[in-house]
Amino acid sequence: MISISLLKKEVKSNYKIFIIFAAVLTMYISVIVPMFDPEIGNALAEFEKAMPEMMAAFGMSNPGTTLIEFINTYLFGFLFIVFPMIFEIIIANKIIAKYTDSGSMAYLLATPNKRSKIAITQGFFLIISIGVLMLFIALVGIISSEVYFPGALDIRKYVLMIIGLYCLHIAISGLGFFASCISNDTKISYSISAGIPIGFFIIQLLANMGGKLDKFKYFTLFTLFDTDKLIKGDSIGIWMFIILLIIGLILYIGGVLRFSKRDLPL
Repeated sequence: MISISLLKKEVKSNYKIFIIFAAVLTMYISVIVPMFDPEIGNALAEFEKAMPEMMAAFGMSNPGTTLIEFINTYLFGFLFIVFPMIFEIIIANKIIAKYTDSGSMAYLLATPNKRSKIAITQGFFLIISIGVLMLFIALVGIISSEVYFPGALDIRKYVLMIIGLYCLHIAISGLGFFASCISNDTKISYSISAGIPIGFFIIQLLANMGGKLDKFKYFTLFTLFDTDKLIKGDSIGIWMFIILLIIGLILYIGGVLRFSKRDLPL
């Protein structure tokens, strides 16, 4: 139950943002994957020795001995989390809260579409947008790996890691969508949708440094995104991804229900 015309409108309004983030991620993937070269790897090891705490905070303390481990450390530990997160925060606030804040929501509600249909369409657009971005990341990662190191990438594990990454971003974007659905002002929406995930990420960085800060990891969603377990063949990692997916879907459903029933400043 979605509005095709509204979905097309959102695609036209947001495709440039998608292209920008896709281009940035392509650049980083194409630069980092070739760094699996042993000589450059030694340089990274020296940098790690010089700044161990900072490298540990960003999950880059163990480059690994295989290409999949290297990609896990230098792409999944930071870049694949932060850039898609920024993308979904921007989109989540544009598709609901911005319409409400600017008064444009009245025009959407003047159409034959019910509130629930509008909210479901916007949520569907956000989920699909993130899915396409994840698919793009997967393809660029595989192509880059095959160009520089043919046959070296464990594609099965890489794809599973991408699926887990998608589950993480469903949870993060679900929070953004829920915040957008309950807010009349984009300032409030952004403060929730950006503030909470960024706060979680900072907590995760502190926890990665170890010591007394290690316990903080239990207060963030990012702890459920454990690709190390997946690489080691631990099925718990997959269950953690499923939990992230469930959290995200609950937030999306909650956003639709709340938007459908609340008073709007029209």
